[in-house]
Amino acid sequence: MDQEALIKKFHLEADGENLYLVYFSKKLKISRVTGKISYVEEPERKPGFDTSITIYNMFHYACETPVESGKLVPFREVKRVYPFEAAYKRTILKRFSETFSGHVKELSKACEALGGTRLPQGDAGYVLPVFPFLHIAVLFWDGDEEFDAQGNMLFDSNITDFFHEENVVCVAADAVYYLTLEAGMEGEEIYASLPTEADSFSNLTEM
Repeated sequence: MDQEALIKKFHLEADGENLYLVYFSKKLKISRVTGKISYVEEPERKPGFDTSITIYNMFHYACETPVESGKLVPFREVKRVYPFEAAYKRTILKRFSETFSGHVKELSKACEALGGTRLPQGDAGYVLPVFPFLHIAVLFWDGDEEFDAQGNMLFDSNITDFFHEENVVCVAADAVYYLTLEAGMEGEEIYASLPTEADSFSNLTEM
């Protein structure tokens, strides 16, 4: 894969050893030799599977000139994601709602820590930067005696210009993961599985 083309396409920082990318406000470095991804501030901590595969697949699947639309839409309105909607609702939204039930204050602080911009909808509603060039929104209504807590997410209508459609679910899972970490909770890894050495994106190093 042409690394110089990636740098230009995604406006990446780079030096002789690494490419640099900000994901959910966390600066990551990607080895130009091995393709391995690590956190700049915590190099000993390995990103989870969702984070790694989302970045690798963006490099591989993004269209020639991906540009966000600025229009945030429900999951069902994102192009080509219909086969994954049931799993998204059953796993991501259910866990998001259950995890932050009774924790609106913590969720709001977590959204702000991730660079979120407040929205008027919900008890906690924020636009979050996935990357500096792509955004989603999280919306949350806390529960009471009559109703359970309810969470939802909105996605840029052009998100599948950046990713394979299955990776939209990974982005949603990572939103929950990084929000729980910033809220002081144990990271909620919904699709947790440890990356193997094979997950280092070998194509990244093939010039």
